[in-house]
Amino acid sequence: MNMKCPTCQSERIVKNGSIHNGKKKFMCIHCGRQFVENPQHHGISEDSKTMIAKLLLEKIPLAGIARVLNISEKWLQNYVNALYESVPHQVDVTVKKKDH
Repeated sequence: MNMKCPTCQSERIVKNGSIHNGKKKFMCIHCGRQFVENPQHHGISEDSKTMIAKLLLEKIPLAGIARVLNISEKWLQNYVNALYESVPHQVDVTVKKKDH
């Protein structure tokens, strides 16, 4: 097997079962990354992420957004959670003195 880990480029790879569609799954001994050879899923495009941001502002339910954009609800929930964590939660308020 001449395969390399997509994360650390190590060649210390072992078979690790299969995924839902029957493709063989592998695991890197060095970093623990699990992956399939020649993955068909290539992530969510930046256009889709921009559309997600717009639809979230319209208060459309996550299930509806996932259905329209053909993405998993689990991925969308994790993405929204990451967006929430990246927003600062502390508000700095400056008190103005009143003129008497």
